[in-house]
Amino acid sequence: MDRPIATIKRTKEIQEKYNVFTKKSYGQNFIIEPRVVEKIADAAIKSKDELVFEIGPGIGALTQCLTMKSDQVIAFEIDDRLPEVLENEIGYDHLKIVLKDILKVDINEEIKKYRKPDQKVVFASNLPYYITTPILFKLFEATEPIERITVMMQKEVADRFLASQNDKEYNALSVITQYRCDIKKVMDVSRHVFWPSPNVDSAVVQFTFHHKYNLKDEELFFKMVKACFVQRRKTIYNNFQTLFKDKEEALQLLEKAQLKSSIRAQQCTLEDFIRLYEVSYESLCTGKS
Repeated sequence: MDRPIATIKRTKEIQEKYNVFTKKSYGQNFIIEPRVVEKIADAAIKSKDELVFEIGPGIGALTQCLTMKSDQVIAFEIDDRLPEVLENEIGYDHLKIVLKDILKVDINEEIKKYRKPDQKVVFASNLPYYITTPILFKLFEATEPIERITVMMQKEVADRFLASQNDKEYNALSVITQYRCDIKKVMDVSRHVFWPSPNVDSAVVQFTFHHKYNLKDEELFFKMVKACFVQRRKTIYNNFQTLFKDKEEALQLLEKAQLKSSIRAQQCTLEDFIRLYEVSYESLCTGKS
């Protein structure tokens, strides 16, 4: 590797050279341990032919490794100070920096724009903690094919993705993720490998899309799951019935799905939610939701 960017010495050199000190408003924490970014890149990319999207490259610690393992890397960055840094300090022709907010772009259109026929698409990122969940929901709900997503996130959030039925961390995110992906933890990451150091530890989690399920309207399914978890302390009936004008109909649908109205969403498996969606589909589609 060229001089690793993921060291405290190089990070400080680049910050001073370009006057790009971290901004709290962007949730910036730069990785200063080369072995961490190398492991993320190794897990994220299986072939040089894969199209790699990076979200929030920062000054390029992970980007540097991604560009060495893939022949096509597209990096989305919101901070207009950083494209110059990435172009100068990494400088590969197969790296394209896109100055856009990932939450405002059409993921499907971006994949279509850059993907070659039959090319596998992967995402990799050291995600800012404050927007981890909305970014991942956006990726999970994309309709264009994504092979896998490998991301560093706050350990507490990682625990939710990895949670099972009845775990206290289990929520709508857990269900939607399991619907889409097989999930595994790549590694735990100490807070001390970041500059500046955050107040929490991190974990790298990988999501591999499995295509086990094929519901008619996945967006509607996701909406239903989210509704069931809106108020976690309430029963599934109390949350589910908000989708209908007729509360009695909601009760009947739960019974038809063989779910007790007194349980909480946290007690339901992915298969329970799929069954509830299937018996509710027509009602949800006819303007009663």
